[in-house]
Amino acid sequence: MQSIPVDTSRLGVLRCAVGPEPKIAGFESKEVKKDRDGNTVYTVAVTVRQDGRRVSVIEIAVSGEPKGVVEGSEVRVTGLEAFAWAMGDRHGISFRAAAITPVAAPASSASAGKGGGA
Repeated sequence: MQSIPVDTSRLGVLRCAVGPEPKIAGFESKEVKKDRDGNTVYTVAVTVRQDGRRVSVIEIAVSGEPKGVVEGSEVRVTGLEAFAWAMGDRHGISFRAAAITPVAAPASSASAGKGGGA
């Protein structure tokens, strides 16, 4: 399967829609998927909204639990790749990233006014 790099700077604001959940490798066995190094693979649902377009939700797989990523928070996705897949008459695109991290909240306006007088 060939990977296609995705330019996340063109995706607009990315928000966590569903927090990190371990990815299940086998539906019947409920076995948790592991990467080559034995780390648990997690899935995070992320909303994508480009200017003037509808919101889309994509599920992104990432190795290791993304710390601090919670529903509703703005996130940064690093090293996003897309993969086209087909199984019989089914097909789609899956996504994998090197990391998903929370975006730091901006400083409050109360603290911005401190630190100097005229």
